[in-house]
Amino acid sequence: MRYYYPDSVSRLINELTKLPGIGPKTAQRLALHLLHTAEEDAYGLAHAIVEAREKVSNCRICGNLTDEDLCLICRDSSRDIGLLCVVEQPRDIISMERTQSYNGLYHVLYGAISPMDGIGPDKLNIASLMERLSSGKIKEVVMATNPNVEGEATALYIARQVKPMGIKITRIAHGVPVGGDLEYADEATLAQAFFGRKEL
Repeated sequence: MRYYYPDSVSRLINELTKLPGIGPKTAQRLALHLLHTAEEDAYGLAHAIVEAREKVSNCRICGNLTDEDLCLICRDSSRDIGLLCVVEQPRDIISMERTQSYNGLYHVLYGAISPMDGIGPDKLNIASLMERLSSGKIKEVVMATNPNVEGEATALYIARQVKPMGIKITRIAHGVPVGGDLEYADEATLAQAFFGRKEL
């Protein structure tokens, strides 16, 4: 049986299906919920989305999400400025922070090398990473890219660029399942992977 909705509802359902993990049925359920929820809640959600889109940008130093020039971590004077953890996405920073095992700085690549998808080193945030490393303040780079083919290729590529600079470069240990993403790993697994890191 087919169900017909007004165009505005159909558009809402269609837009919701563009979100990760949201299929047509879930999108339909969410759309109908939004139509019948309290008006202030629906408008609150819409306002929060618009506000985040308008105010959030990338940290000038590390690339993390921020609503100021520098992110909270880069502004934190208690962090170890000699230790730099390289991750693929901002969500990976949240995963690492939840372990409470790391107190250094971060650098977000915004992806991983993937020739099959047309993503080379030039499409990642690597140039600014090398610029940061040339300052001489960083003593160790921890590669925390995802433990899959793309993440490994990215870690090895960066390691080859960094080694001639005389900076120690390590890789988080494989306590994280191969083929998995950091955002889905639990805190204990990530903590073990961090403490078991090894030099590349």
